[in-house]
Amino acid sequence: MHKLLLLLAALVLLPGPILVTVGTAVVTSATLRGVCGPTATAVPDALTATTADGVTVHLDRVQLSHAATIVDVGARIEGVGRDGVLVALMAALTESRLRMLANTSTYPSSARFPHDGDAGDHDSLGLFQMRPAAGWGSVAELMDPQYQARAFFGGPKGPNGGSPRGLLDVPGWQNLPKGATAQAVEVSAFPDRYAAYEPVARAILAAITRPRADVAAPARDEPTAAASASARVVFPLPEGAGKRLSGFGYRVHPIYRTTRLHEGTDYAAPPGTPVLAVADGIVSFAGPYPGAGNMIVLDHDIHGQDVSTAYFHLLDGSFLVADGDQVRAGQQIAGVGSTGDSTGPHLHLEVHPGGFARPAIDPEPWLAGQAAEPLTGARCRFSSNLSVSQ
Repeated sequence: MHKLLLLLAALVLLPGPILVTVGTAVVTSATLRGVCGPTATAVPDALTATTADGVTVHLDRVQLSHAATIVDVGARIEGVGRDGVLVALMAALTESRLRMLANTSTYPSSARFPHDGDAGDHDSLGLFQMRPAAGWGSVAELMDPQYQARAFFGGPKGPNGGSPRGLLDVPGWQNLPKGATAQAVEVSAFPDRYAAYEPVARAILAAITRPRADVAAPARDEPTAAASASARVVFPLPEGAGKRLSGFGYRVHPIYRTTRLHEGTDYAAPPGTPVLAVADGIVSFAGPYPGAGNMIVLDHDIHGQDVSTAYFHLLDGSFLVADGDQVRAGQQIAGVGSTGDSTGPHLHLEVHPGGFARPAIDPEPWLAGQAAEPLTGARCRFSSNLSVSQ
């Protein structure tokens, strides 16, 4: 009960109203649209994900609430961004499985603070297993999840002034593999453990930072516009208005110069070119998002399968839809832009069978398999020498 009260108190401090439904607590937070990084908006009751080496990880509401704390703290620290939050989640998953751990064998007083279990790894405490003897903080400080998150991120305004160093104190951390960055902060005797948790961290971040289409939804036997299967799928740009630039798969990111999975397909087009809904559906997200710039996510039922499509880098001021709107296949939802991590005007399209929190697939064979039709009309002049990537 004490931990529940603490969680509710923390949620009240977040901007925006709180909507609680059976099974999910949702925080509608204006800071989701901030520039620093992702902000937790939903804490599911449970989540199951798989590590890179094939281990299934089950997380409960308490663990995911700690993840939400890490996300929210990171969102408020300049320079952390989505990648920094992913590193922190990987570290906490590895060190404590996202549990706030006391250590009564070394620090009996740690039991007086809210905790999720008792561990005895030397003199380590908390989510990130930080050691008072190493200078991370006092027992009281390290039994505070928010303090531990701030200490992990570090930086000029961090509680430790760079010693011990946090993520922002690691030179060039953005260009390091995420597992190596976690190790640079944790300085573990087992440095190779962190990388395995990257898929789990990504699943957590997707689950708690994206608006959930099923929140406050009507019962499944009540018909909705989105529940009717779409028979028509169209290409997301008018006929003749886009040029394919970069496909789905691993590549060197054109901005960060690191190898990353490109989870969609890029189509170059002049700014303002109409971006079209690929199928009937409902808008589950419309707004700025780290990396994606201005983004719209649509949820569809296509021939009985739940599918989400996402449209990145949309032009400022071009949105023609908002959260909760119903759309039809071929309807213009926004215009092509170059917001977020982009080097020029283009549409980055993603397709996620099962919903946006699920892994993306290659949009091109999916569109071909759905016999996506090009739309005539709303034609745009097109320049073939645009150089863009996401």
